[in-house]
Amino acid sequence: VQLQASGGGLVQPGGSLRLSCATSGSIFRVNDMGWYRQPPGKPRDLVASITSSGSTNYADSVTGRFTISRDNAKNTVYLQMNSLKPEDTAVYYCTAEIIPAGVAGIYDYWGQGTLVTVSS
Repeated sequence: VQLQASGGGLVQPGGSLRLSCATSGSIFRVNDMGWYRQPPGKPRDLVASITSSGSTNYADSVTGRFTISRDNAKNTVYLQMNSLKPEDTAVYYCTAEIIPAGVAGIYDYWGQGTLVTVSS
């Protein structure tokens, strides 16, 4: 099982980006999915999460600007980021709780990270 994040890049303050994270491999079920970010020299923190039924949770710093969504048929999670600020600059990581096919137990998987730089 692998997670592949994409969509990062350089954007000006006030701009928008959409991150995507697709899963691959033999999967029985995907439970919660989410996005974390790690600014330079700082720890990794939760940005947003979404359950399999669509309930969402956001960090205070992104509420009202970011929207997390998922496509359960594709086991893909998205992060729409609007009104971006320089302090949103970070490496963004996707994560998912996955039950692999034919395996007992649920495991946390992480994508490789995608860099978002907000700068003029």
